[in-house]
Parts: sequence; structure tokens; C-alpha cells
Amino acid sequence: QVQLVESGGGLVQAGGSLRLSCAASGRTFSSYTMGWFRQVPGKEREFVAAISWSGGTTYYADSVKGRFTISRDNAKNTVYLQMNSLKPEDTAVYYCAARRPDIGGTYYNRRVYGDWGQGTQVTVSS
Repeated sequence: QVQLVESGGGLVQAGGSLRLSCAASGRTFSSYTMGWFRQVPGKEREFVAAISWSGGTTYYADSVKGRFTISRDNAKNTVYLQMNSLKPEDTAVYYCAARRPDIGGTYYNRRVYGDWGQGTQVTVSS
């Protein structure tokens, strides 16, 4: 189990950038697949991006591909989400999530992630 704490959210104008960070506790962080999800009121939590334990493989939702970049620093137990060219429809609470290496399933399925942060609000004004 890992504990996750997100930071870096805020208010930004359309076209701007933000970088979210997710700090993890626990010595097993480097073995976990990490993901970012987002949620707006009244809607299900949706997949944004994921990164393999080594950082060698990344996945993105079509809606953010080419604008967002996920990365990780295992020495710092931290995963990042660089968000560029932000749009008002990116407004949501963003959550960091961790998937244990022994858990199967697809990377975009929120149910395979067992540990979640508390979320950080991102608001993009038009």
C-alpha cells in the first residue's frame, strides 16, 4: 500500500499550463503503475494518463494526447502530470492512483488502482 498526496492544482486561463505532482510514501513505489484520473461533479472518474513502473511506457486518453505528459521520478517517489494548452473542459478534480504490480487489468480501468490520493482541483477559465 502507498499513500498519495497530490499538489499543483489551481486556476489558470485557457491555453495556460500547470504541473501536478503526486508524492508517494512507501518503498514499493517504484514497482507500481501510476495513473492520473479526473472527475467533474455528476460524472464518473475518467482516465487521463498512466505510466509503467519504469517510466518506459506511457498511456494517454485521446482527449489529452499531445497536450499532457506523464512522468515519474522513482528516486523521489513522485509522479508528475505536465498539462499544456489547457482547455475549459479540462476543469476537474485530478486524482493520482497506484496499481500494484500483481494486479492485472487495463491501465485505463480505475478499478485496478487500489490506492488513491485526495485529489487536487484544476480550474481552466475561458
